[in-house]
Amino acid sequence: MDTRLSFHQSLENLQKELLEMGHMVENQIRLSVESMKTLDTGIARKVVEQDDRVDEMLLRIESLCLRLIALQQPMAGDLRIIGMATKIAVDLERIADHAVDIAKVTLRMSGEMLVKPLVDIPAMAELAIDMLRESLLSFTERDVQRAASLAEKDDVVDALYGKILTELTGMMGTDLQVNRQLSHLMMVAHYIERVADHTTNIGEDVIYVVTGKRKDLNV
Repeated sequence: MDTRLSFHQSLENLQKELLEMGHMVENQIRLSVESMKTLDTGIARKVVEQDDRVDEMLLRIESLCLRLIALQQPMAGDLRIIGMATKIAVDLERIADHAVDIAKVTLRMSGEMLVKPLVDIPAMAELAIDMLRESLLSFTERDVQRAASLAEKDDVVDALYGKILTELTGMMGTDLQVNRQLSHLMMVAHYIERVADHTTNIGEDVIYVVTGKRKDLNV
């Protein structure tokens, strides 16, 4: 087989591995927030248990990237793509870690009743999940405009995050158990905000690979 053809097939396999990891991570975030919304410890435990699989995906992608560099000696443009793939995989792994963080909050709240139905936190999570999908599409399509649009979406997430913090802080009083739960919910909102930040990292990498220029999407 032609060496160059083999190299491009390896790049396609790398992209497939990243998308598989992305779908897995997206599901982790959705399940973790569902566990929080319903205080379902069974779902929360499933999220925690699946984290090892995400870690294995990261190691597999990193190994594939190293083999491509060592065996194919890619030129500058292809080398940037391989480097971007490694960084995207790391961001995806960190997003999965935040899903585990949320699931662990659910486990800590086992047996409690929510002080209020969760509306804004799940809405914020759906926005972050949409950003994750868009960031991965910008990667597969090398779409700079799609990547750049993540900045506006991140602003919406940040605004909702601020609203949630204001509301939860305003609910604090003298009941220590209630205050403890409100603090947990603030942390959950923070984890989701960090998920959105990681998606802007992916967008920034896409822009750099396509244009060769750095652009900060999280300002």
